[in-house]
Amino acid sequence: MTFKRSLEELQAIVAATDIFFSERRADPALRLAVDLSIEELFVNLVKYNQGTDRDIGLRLDWVGDAVEVSLTDYDVEPYDPTHPPELDVDAPLAARRPDGMGLYLVSKMVDAIHYEYRNRESKITFSKRMAQGHA
Repeated sequence: MTFKRSLEELQAIVAATDIFFSERRADPALRLAVDLSIEELFVNLVKYNQGTDRDIGLRLDWVGDAVEVSLTDYDVEPYDPTHPPELDVDAPLAARRPDGMGLYLVSKMVDAIHYEYRNRESKITFSKRMAQGHA
């Protein structure tokens, strides 16, 4: 599925993940981590890849007991969010930089994240396993 390059699309993305998760009984914590990760990555693609007006692709699949999510941005310069800037999470709030915090959280919430760039196409894929005891 594809979504316009607009933050207004976040509601439609959540509706799409709602349909996806309704097809399989899944741990609500899994859904939360997936939704938050998609939102953060989508917002970053919209915010930092401004040189295009192409839609952003979103794919969700079950791979065993994990959800695999890919976001694909077309006709863009490279933007690799899999290496967020180092953050001092122990620093006082007033001393922290806001940039990079969302990507840092994504890197901690998902089990794996991968970035590839080819032919002006930027693809971010992450996976998140279901907690034990849920099917």
